[in-house]
Amino acid sequence: MDQYLLYLMISVITVASPGPGVILTLSNSIRHGIKPALSGVVGIAMGILLIAIISASSLGVLLATSALAFTILKYVGAAYLIYLGVKLWKSPIMKLEDDSVNDSFYEPQYLLRFKEGFLVSLLNPKPIFFFMSLFPQFINHEQSYLLQFSVLTLTFCGLIIAVHTAYVLGANAIKGWLSTPKGSKAINRVGGSVFVLFGFGLATSQR
Repeated sequence: MDQYLLYLMISVITVASPGPGVILTLSNSIRHGIKPALSGVVGIAMGILLIAIISASSLGVLLATSALAFTILKYVGAAYLIYLGVKLWKSPIMKLEDDSVNDSFYEPQYLLRFKEGFLVSLLNPKPIFFFMSLFPQFINHEQSYLLQFSVLTLTFCGLIIAVHTAYVLGANAIKGWLSTPKGSKAINRVGGSVFVLFGFGLATSQR
């Protein structure tokens, strides 16, 4: 596998760049606390892991070559992002004394955050093209493809967990102001609007 450090730098920039996953992580940290937000981060990473596997399979080739398959997945993903945006926009103002805002980790909350993160990754077709275009540049065909694919994929997923965990901790550190009525309303409106914009952006995007 050639130029691993270059791949690492590209991956860090990609993972840290604002996108639906980052916005979801920040929103979860502010609204639900560290542990539920981290379960969402794991969901995002698992969704990307599945996307990477898909990109290396015949299904990935189908999505890359079939306009119909790409369009269907694109619109489903866009609809889900818009749904999350509207849901966040309409969310009630947070209260610090509410346990659900602090450190709740009961099972339904954990599963919900995980599912949201997983679906945000899985229903976005863009990572498929990212992996299909990026991976070949760092694969040495004289070495084991499976081993190299595993290293590149696990590196990317590990970076998601590391970078998003930093986002979770950073957002949680300033949650005091953001959890005031004014701050809570602002994060609901801004986060909801960004999700809706991402949804419309995905719906109108080309390959």
